[in-house]
Amino acid sequence: MWIEKLADGVVEVDTPIGSRYVQPNFTQRIYLLWTFRHFSSLPLQVLRPREARLIDRLWRENKFVSVSAQGAPEKPVIGRIERRVPAQTGLQPIRTATVRKPVAAANTTVAEQNREAISA
Repeated sequence: MWIEKLADGVVEVDTPIGSRYVQPNFTQRIYLLWTFRHFSSLPLQVLRPREARLIDRLWRENKFVSVSAQGAPEKPVIGRIERRVPAQTGLQPIRTATVRKPVAAANTTVAEQNREAISA
């Protein structure tokens, strides 16, 4: 089974519209076989940055392969990436500022007490 995956394996990527299959080259298949050596399916969040970049690169290069009539891939599946999120577009999330109450109100009461003490 390892030899078949090494020779002609594909990676299944779970997307909102269904599963897609990408075809890595030989060295990428070796790397992905090592990544999936203990698991048949991994979420994208647990992949190392290098592994996530590899999956994104395969996705961007449109190295998709077709599936058979029964809905299964014609080639052996190296592993499955769950819930793939789209690549960052460079936009930063909007951060909301926390509203803090001014400290000046607390300082004025202390100042007023000091004035009363001095005047007495």
